[in-house]
Amino acid sequence: MNNIKDFLIKRENTSYEVVIGLEVHAQVTSNSKLFSSSSTKFGAEPNTQVSLVDAAFPGMLPVINEYCIKQAIKTGIGLNAQINKKSVFDRKNYFYADLPQGYQISQYKYPIVGEGKVILDMPNGQKEIGIERLHLEQDAGKSIHDIDPNNTLVDLNRSGVALMEIVSKPDLRSPDEVNVYIKKLRSIMRYLGTCDGNMQEGSLRADVNVSVRKMGATDFGTRCEIKNVNSIKFMQMAIIYEANRQIDLIEDGKTIDQETRLFDTKKNETRSMRSKEDAHDYRYFPDPDLLPLEVSDKFIDNIRSEIPELPDEKKKRFIEKFKLTPYEATILVSDIETSKYFEEVIKDADVKLSTNWITGELFAVLNDKNLEISQSPISAKNLSKLINLIKDGTISGKIAKTVFEEMINEDKDPRIIIDTKGLKQQSDPKAIEELINKVIQNNAEKVTEYKSGKDKLFGFFVGQAMKESKGKGNPQLINKILKEKLNG
Repeated sequence: MNNIKDFLIKRENTSYEVVIGLEVHAQVTSNSKLFSSSSTKFGAEPNTQVSLVDAAFPGMLPVINEYCIKQAIKTGIGLNAQINKKSVFDRKNYFYADLPQGYQISQYKYPIVGEGKVILDMPNGQKEIGIERLHLEQDAGKSIHDIDPNNTLVDLNRSGVALMEIVSKPDLRSPDEVNVYIKKLRSIMRYLGTCDGNMQEGSLRADVNVSVRKMGATDFGTRCEIKNVNSIKFMQMAIIYEANRQIDLIEDGKTIDQETRLFDTKKNETRSMRSKEDAHDYRYFPDPDLLPLEVSDKFIDNIRSEIPELPDEKKKRFIEKFKLTPYEATILVSDIETSKYFEEVIKDADVKLSTNWITGELFAVLNDKNLEISQSPISAKNLSKLINLIKDGTISGKIAKTVFEEMINEDKDPRIIIDTKGLKQQSDPKAIEELINKVIQNNAEKVTEYKSGKDKLFGFFVGQAMKESKGKGNPQLINKILKEKLNG
């Protein structure tokens, strides 16, 4: 499964392999924070969603949000991971202006979710990426540097928001794999409803660990961590830059310092932020205000019973039941909204035609307009009707594209568009025969050539017949009658 050609960076005499591990920070879909009842709604006025707990007022005690616990366990199940019945919340001690407590409540030795795996569908095969752990932690606030020229302002709305930190094993080997991994992770969480994966709003971001080693080496090189990257494109750019930076150092006979770096998106480069801390630097210890978290088998089983059909299972079903290719199935299950749309269309429409129209024409429109499928200008119901009209011969594929263009502007029933614009396909054999007779009469020389052996001219006659019918002639009927007339 893992025998996939890796991404290599070549120098004059040596090829280098890039080793990547990701720490993905996924905001838990929850109306309230991890340890308080404050709202988590995005876009609120600064410092309007802050409780006394979030602001670390003396004597304020955290209370675990049970729903966030369920969401973390649900995600762990979706990652085929071990669910730990006992976990512990720790204090991770460090100072930032947007962390009022002076520590972050996180998990260290005893996370809520242990080892799991994610299967990536790569162009040249499947690859398994190991999950090291998933732990819960609270987010910090946000420091704002560009409003006041002399001061840094702090917004505590995000302070205490529940995060799942999903730590991969160092199994990723290329920017392309990182792209597929993040999308797969996001897809699983969206199917589960545990994280919306909105990177623009900060719901999903990652720390990217990069190291390099000579091809064939078994030991890992010194890794550098690129903090807080909030787009897949930037992750890929940061990896390529950082890998090349490390290789340049090795080629020059220098050493790589283990450190935390930032990615400058404008300059397309990473720069040093601080030396990499080890766990002991944070002085982890169990939070004295929170008892160890214990969950029962029954609690876990109840959550497991709520797990919907996930992308891998859905893909398998689409292939087996609907005879889709692995490629088609992968595309259609990549996002929960896409799979829902597809299944709604095929309730009453041909599967093959539906697949072609969704992955072809519809996706082209969505890409052009930069829309999610949930924002599709054409409803699944109306697209299903259009496909049925093609299937039953009411309209040709060519006319269907004209109708489709109209539907983009206004999501109308395609039958109304066809009737209003007079686009119904001509399928009357007598009418078709009449126009074919006209074409044959007007092209007597071509008929002679055809009958003398120039079979390729048949396409010419089809084209002329379609032109004569103003594109409304039934192609199958035209082909049938033409063959009878020309070969008779």
